[in-house]
Amino acid sequence: MAEDAIRLFIAVPVPAPAVAACHSLIDSVRAHAASRAVRWVRVDHLHLTLRFLGATAPDRVPGLTEAIRAAAALPPFPVTLSGAGAFPSVARPRALWLGISDGVTELAQLGARLDAPLADLGWQPEGRPFRPHLTIARTDAVPIAEGASIAAALTRAAASWQAAFEADRFVLYRSHLGRGAPRYEPMAEVALHG
Repeated sequence: MAEDAIRLFIAVPVPAPAVAACHSLIDSVRAHAASRAVRWVRVDHLHLTLRFLGATAPDRVPGLTEAIRAAAALPPFPVTLSGAGAFPSVARPRALWLGISDGVTELAQLGARLDAPLADLGWQPEGRPFRPHLTIARTDAVPIAEGASIAAALTRAAASWQAAFEADRFVLYRSHLGRGAPRYEPMAEVALHG
């Protein structure tokens, strides 16, 4: 990564009421699965990632903002978070996530609408299918049995849990890595409109 490059990604932010519902669910699991090796995300920065861009020269941010603006010609839509799971599986988790029951098609459309304008800027479409989810923890530093226990506890706690919100904007975020949890800085924000 070039010295002045910044790590960027495009996401739909989760608004405060849904963040509070996620926080409550996560706290209930953390209370019963108190492993220090689980790296829980900062709840105040929850987002649904549409595209990871990686190391990027800062002077490319205006072009990326225009690419997002070009993709934003869809009306706001409802999203419902519900259920939970783990990648690659609950038995061998590396990441814990909350699922999405409503808004999956629209999120996929948003991701697809980014392909052409980003390709014009040199970012090729991702070759894998889009699987919208909300990552809430990383368990790769936890022993497998302990990680599986935490993933199972999350799955049970989220079985009848839901949080709904309206997706109404894209955000281009800068990811700050280093000591502690990653920090996400909004670089540009574009409202959905249709």
